[in-house]
Amino acid sequence: MQSTSDEYSLKKIIHVDMDAFYASVEQREQPDLIGRPVIVAWPSKRSVVCAASYEARSFGIHSAMPASRAKKLCPDGVFVPPQFDLYRQISNEVKSVYRKYTDLIEPLSLDEAYLDVTRNKPEIPSATEIAQRIKTEIKQVTDLNASAGVGPNKFIAKIASDWNKPNGICVVKPKEVLNFISTLPVRKIPGIGPATEISLKNKNIRIVSELACISEVQLVNWYGKFGKRLFNLARGIDLSPVNNNRIRKSLSFETTFEQDKTLAEIEPELLPLTEKIWNQLGAKNLQANTFYLKLKTHDFKNTTRSKTSPKPVRSLHELIMLVQHLLYKSRLPKNLRYRLIGIGASNFVQPNASGDQPRLL
Repeated sequence: MQSTSDEYSLKKIIHVDMDAFYASVEQREQPDLIGRPVIVAWPSKRSVVCAASYEARSFGIHSAMPASRAKKLCPDGVFVPPQFDLYRQISNEVKSVYRKYTDLIEPLSLDEAYLDVTRNKPEIPSATEIAQRIKTEIKQVTDLNASAGVGPNKFIAKIASDWNKPNGICVVKPKEVLNFISTLPVRKIPGIGPATEISLKNKNIRIVSELACISEVQLVNWYGKFGKRLFNLARGIDLSPVNNNRIRKSLSFETTFEQDKTLAEIEPELLPLTEKIWNQLGAKNLQANTFYLKLKTHDFKNTTRSKTSPKPVRSLHELIMLVQHLLYKSRLPKNLRYRLIGIGASNFVQPNASGDQPRLL
């Protein structure tokens, strides 16, 4: 079984991922934090973790975890509030390094990006050499470490960048792709979340090589259009290009409750979700004019309420007020019980594109 066509095999993709970016920046800014468990989160009882240093991760702390939970896992952890303006500044410095080698850059967030170096500015034939140079220059410019994955497509490069973290590099050549992915758990495949993972496990499919044994027809029958993508990814095939004009249209987070809840019981769930949205907008250097609230009842009926402001929401407090308005001012039945709540953002603009003042924490 071949995993690629000749044209596909000639692609050289690098995925660069800054190591524990926000936490590493805080350690750089405050050298006394080096070697200590640093947790980037707002000082709120219901705050969520934006990032954790590797020292903090050893306690089981990870991003999106409730800060209260992180405090219990690591009582001696150092909590610092996020500084997204600083993170954006450093991210731009990193991007200036990328641009020395290629203009085909697809940022995923402030701390990671795909680079297509098949044809590159210095005309270096080795993508591995380019990745090593980029890592070295990032260290020189920012005093921060990055990890890199090199592969024949975005899927392989992204998995590879996580292989030798922190401060590592992993190179997967086209002929090595199938061996590289064959024993990986299916959860490593982009788009496979907890529900799909359980569905596959129920079919005795746990690793990629087992998924590769399933026909395309069967996968499409199980998962629709996503089944076709699963069929290709299980064979190491990803023909999606590095898109330097990628525009995100929306961003959302949801929580499904173990037991259905009334509106009054839902309110405590608002802040963590709102904070997640705010964190991601900052991480992706975006502001939003439109926010929406999604509620799903016990019988799976959806209710959505949205509000569009003439100017982007500029502070977390302002966003919390907006979301609470959507929850209580939209004439929703107070006695109805809901199984899911979600918060989303859309109608994006780049910060300061219209002369707005910087976002506030």
